[in-house]
Amino acid sequence: MLPAAELAHELDELASRHLRRFRRTIGSVQGPEVELDGRRVLCLCSNNYLGLAGDARLIEASIAALRESGAGSGASPLISGHMAPHAALEREIADWLGCEAALLFGSGYHANIGVLAALLRAGDEVLSDELNHASLIDGCRLSRAEIRIFRHRDVDDLARQLARPSRARRRLIVSDSVFSMDGDLAAVREMAELAERHGAWLMLDEAHAVGVFGDDGAGLAAALGAGARVTVRMGTLGKALGGYGAFVAGSRELIDVLVNRARAYVYSTALPPAVVGAARAAVAIARSEPERRAALWRNARRLHERLAGAGIAMQPLESPIVPLMVGDAAHALRVAERALENGVLAPAIRPPTVPPGTARLRLTPLATHTEEQIDRAADVLIRAVEESRTA
Repeated sequence: MLPAAELAHELDELASRHLRRFRRTIGSVQGPEVELDGRRVLCLCSNNYLGLAGDARLIEASIAALRESGAGSGASPLISGHMAPHAALEREIADWLGCEAALLFGSGYHANIGVLAALLRAGDEVLSDELNHASLIDGCRLSRAEIRIFRHRDVDDLARQLARPSRARRRLIVSDSVFSMDGDLAAVREMAELAERHGAWLMLDEAHAVGVFGDDGAGLAAALGAGARVTVRMGTLGKALGGYGAFVAGSRELIDVLVNRARAYVYSTALPPAVVGAARAAVAIARSEPERRAALWRNARRLHERLAGAGIAMQPLESPIVPLMVGDAAHALRVAERALENGVLAPAIRPPTVPPGTARLRLTPLATHTEEQIDRAADVLIRAVEESRTA
């Protein structure tokens, strides 16, 4: 079979299971509404939680950094790519999270695989929540450490595994703090206590918590008063902060080790200055405008209550991520298609992103949605669910 024909066969096989994916092209600034195929639709699937992606202050800060420092950083950070804007943003993030130091990465994926491969090696042990993000799973595999999976958010299972005899040089517990597909929260305090009791380290992926939790948006660990007990805190600049890139924060020694050993950092060109400029503006806004978080949570609660009130089975709301569980992939596609026909963009999330039988619409209202938009979206989604059942 020719390569093209073989690949076409693979695509056909995905399509037969309702798992083939296609890209959509957005023709506008990211916001509460976007332009899709020439028409305006409500966007209920973005990670732009605080609505900062189109904020004029980020745009102006990006332009200013572009003019002052140029279009690109020119090299990896250890060559000549670590510029004054990068150093300033790292200091500001460290101050925000109450850590000694921080380090910028090209993306959350780069940060997670970089950290895990740098800190662990064969003979070490990593204990990973079964629903961790793919980047954490891949980072664990790249590290060559022994991987132990504990049941989702089950601290008793984690405790049992930590109590087993181990000759590992280093033991690292790794977990999302906010799980991106279910919106539920990790037991951060309990994991920190277990780590301390068993001489292990704790790494939290706060990608969906930074900007969203805490009085100043410093993340879930900070909101729970447990930030100092977490060895490694990763966050992204491309979700609530509206831009692109990621960071790792922790002790000065941790950051120095990553500068020397994290291949995803050492061998990648540094972030463009314009991206860094926008991120600096976003951090300042996230720290100083708690009303944005209040609006985000208000919209999430309103959407959740409307859907639950219509008889749709909803999980308890723990974050602004509102999963509308469907189950079957084909059924989820029908719900999403009907919603889009009526002006709401909320794509179906299917395996392998979520476990088989748990396909869903992952709904994410923004701080900048109006009450009218939330109500309109809820009406469309309720009708889409009802119509899909009789299709």
